[in-house]
This record gives sequence, structure tokens and C-alpha cells, in this order.
Amino acid sequence: MPHIFEADVVSAILRHMNGDHTDDNLLITRAFSTAEAAEDGEITDAAMTDLDGDGGVWKVTRSGVQSELRIAWPSGPITERPAVRREVVALYDLACEKLGVEPRPHA
Repeated sequence: MPHIFEADVVSAILRHMNGDHTDDNLLITRAFSTAEAAEDGEITDAAMTDLDGDGGVWKVTRSGVQSELRIAWPSGPITERPAVRREVVALYDLACEKLGVEPRPHA
């Protein structure tokens, strides 16, 4: 069973990701979507909709059709709120590497 974070924690993280990191959501989902899904077109919109101790969930749009994409945390399961930031940053860095994009510095 994955760790379930409290609703207010999840809500705050989703608000931050979807308010301040819309481009990162797009980059991460494009990098980690499957080759089969890519045949349906490029992801044109992505919003993080949920997360738990095993990974994050994004709603993605391809060719006007929405679907869900679940991405596991790179370091494995987590149980602490600070680890969420670490794992999202790791996903971002891996996505940049995979897509050949220069990552921005992390604060």
C-alpha cells in the first residue's frame, strides 16, 4: 500500500505544481509518457492531479483527448512531505536529460 499524504498536503502541492510549474508538468509528462501513447499525439497540456508515496498523477491532453498518466518517484516509495519536492525535482532533471533540455538551477 502506498503512503497516503494528508489531503491538505496534497492540495498545497498540487496548487504549487499547477500554479508555478505548468511548464515542468508538460516537460515531465512528455518525457515519461509511453511510446505507444505518443502515437496518439504530443502532450499539449498537463496538470498534476494527485500524488501518493509511490508517485504522481497527471491529467494529460493529446489531440484534444484527456487521459491519466502515473509516474513513479525515481528514488522509490516515500513517506515524508519534504521527499515530494526532492522527487519532483528528480523527475524534472531526468525529463530534461531525456528530452535534451538544459535544466534551470534549483533554488
